[in-house]
Amino acid sequence: MRYEADHKQETRRKVLKAAARAIRAEGPFKVGVAQVMAQAGLTHGGFYAHFASKDDLVAAGIGQMFEESRGRIAEETAGQAPAQALAAYVDFYLSAAHRDARGSGCPLPFLAADAPRLPGPARDRFARGVADLTGRLAERFAALGRTEPEADARSLLAEMVGALSLARADADPERSDAILATSRAALKARFHLETAA
Repeated sequence: MRYEADHKQETRRKVLKAAARAIRAEGPFKVGVAQVMAQAGLTHGGFYAHFASKDDLVAAGIGQMFEESRGRIAEETAGQAPAQALAAYVDFYLSAAHRDARGSGCPLPFLAADAPRLPGPARDRFARGVADLTGRLAERFAALGRTEPEADARSLLAEMVGALSLARADADPERSDAILATSRAALKARFHLETAA
């Protein structure tokens, strides 16, 4: 049977999306090849046409997670001035909707604790994803004339990831909401974004 030239690429995209969902749901160490292939609507036998190993799948799945995150930051900040873009991203990131979207969203809260134990290629993919996200935020800080845009971006990202992780971990809805609200307000005040949203 002959396939269109883009069939393999489309099939790989389906597998990567399934891998990203599985990593979010189970963590990178519990991802099963058969499970991911089934979620993509494929048989286990086709796996090696796309990936050399399970570690290769996990690394590519992490890359897919960051690709989805890159799309989300673009969507949340499109057409906005730098201050408004940063404020909008803080509002999205530290929202109840993002907290509750455990099957999607930023990969950092899902992966940060596991990253030091990941195999080299997956850890490299994670590091590249963090650097890309930090760079995108730093561009907006630089456009605001901040003297240390990279440091500001790292600080913003670290607090957002920490706050979101704590809000997800807290079983009390009021405390969880308070973590998000307090961090949103503190970040906007620290970076002078209060009136930008």
